[in-house]
Amino acid sequence: MSGPGFDFEHVSNQVPLLENYNSFTTHPVLQNILQAYGGGWAAPLATEMGQLMGSHEFQEAGTLANTHLPALHTHDRFGNRLDTVTYHPAYHQMMTAAIRHQVHSIAWTTAEKGGYLAHSVLSYLKQQIDEGSSCPLTMTFAVVPSLQIAPDIAREWLPRVLSTIYDERHLPCTEKHGATFGMAMTEPQGGSDVRANITMAQPTGNGTYRIIGRKWFCSAPMSDAFLILAQAPGGLSCFLLPRFTPDGAKNQLRFQRLKDKLGNRSNASGEVEFHGAWGRIIGEEGRGIANIMEMVRHTRLDCAVGSAATLQRALAEAIHHCKHRHTFGKSLLHHPLMQNVLTDLALESAAATTFAMRLAKGFDDAKTDEAALHFTRIATAVGKFWNTKRAVLAMGEIVECLGGNGYVETSILPRLYRDVPVNAIWEGSGNIQALDVLRAMQKEPASVAALMQYFQQGAGLHPLLKKHLDSLQQLLACPSDYERSARIIVEKMALAIQAIELIQTASADTAEMFCQARLRADKSLTWGALEEMKGWEEVVSSNYNGD
Repeated sequence: MSGPGFDFEHVSNQVPLLENYNSFTTHPVLQNILQAYGGGWAAPLATEMGQLMGSHEFQEAGTLANTHLPALHTHDRFGNRLDTVTYHPAYHQMMTAAIRHQVHSIAWTTAEKGGYLAHSVLSYLKQQIDEGSSCPLTMTFAVVPSLQIAPDIAREWLPRVLSTIYDERHLPCTEKHGATFGMAMTEPQGGSDVRANITMAQPTGNGTYRIIGRKWFCSAPMSDAFLILAQAPGGLSCFLLPRFTPDGAKNQLRFQRLKDKLGNRSNASGEVEFHGAWGRIIGEEGRGIANIMEMVRHTRLDCAVGSAATLQRALAEAIHHCKHRHTFGKSLLHHPLMQNVLTDLALESAAATTFAMRLAKGFDDAKTDEAALHFTRIATAVGKFWNTKRAVLAMGEIVECLGGNGYVETSILPRLYRDVPVNAIWEGSGNIQALDVLRAMQKEPASVAALMQYFQQGAGLHPLLKKHLDSLQQLLACPSDYERSARIIVEKMALAIQAIELIQTASADTAEMFCQARLRADKSLTWGALEEMKGWEEVVSSNYNGD
């Protein structure tokens, strides 16, 4: 029914789309961190990337690539093996732009100090529009140090890996302008326990191997090559498997199906069988875990960065929504309880972003500083554990900020909500990261010494930080309880690193609020329970000051 005077076509008090904005210049925290950590030279690159990623065109590309999912084609109509995956053009559009802007390569190619930091900032901006296409970019970035273990392989492959041309064609790499990498370690019976792998590598006598077996997860199956683990005569070893053999024939990688995943859906993940696939060894037999861990360590950096990025993207949506949505006579942003929630979430985002970029700075410093190398080896596991876990929790609260409008699929939030757990699981879930920290504590005394020195230097920055570090020392004094207490130990390490870095790089109000909210023994477990909110406007606007 309709009645006089009622306009059924008019909708009011709805929030405009957050698009056509610059995701770098509207984010003072990220701008400040880039300068503070010595990467100011990359600001023009980040500005250009932020404008592109915030545009309607690329926001839409992220949506399209996650709506029209990858499809596996195992055979042609005559029964010949294809083993190809097709993607929506939007996926290739995002890959083209990211590779052109050096997301995957700048850490390795720039002559400027701070290449890892520049990579992490560019990756952070790219991640905000699509998790899936960021996966092959991360692996292509992260494969470089593992390839460098084998100089002959590096000479052949690095020029293709570091190319700024994205070439989606299914061709031998000698005929392409650029190459991307994937990886496959997990097997059905082993999961994280890669020493239980049963895929076999048989030497051929000419320096190459034939790989026989299967992998339960193969990331980005349309990559030009993959790093895998297999059992060689000398033990578990790392191998490079290209899509095509040197004579141009299709390598014997047979994809059985694509995984139907919770999130990360624009990226294909597949199950693959190796039917005598041609491969080359990376390093020595029996050194597989150590050699592929160079790649894994770099992917863990990107996991910490990616979770911070997804959290920030969702927070920007919440701040934007609360500025434009009016309830009970004023905007949501001017209701004290919503101010408390947004400020608490903004603290979380600022801390996660700062932590991620501090890890990147550590990777840069490690090129010339041995202590930084040791610090980063343990801190990366801490950051991967904490950022990925906190982002999952914060996403639930952010959805609530938008209410029903944030819960429907036409909003970006359901996709971000499904995407963010992959960073917590990929390359080692929370328990694996915590156990890696324990392993470093027990077997890499230099890493522990570097971390403890860092904490000692920061202990005097705030009274609550000093108490927090004292409680960490009490836990570390009981080695017999390490495994049971591993998550508590890593949590305390993470919060201490975040506090130290915020005190030194953020505003005084932001740092004080963080210490009060996260380091006090009686801190609330509920978002939006801040007791002191001096400077809350600056905290919120420093995480998104658009509109």
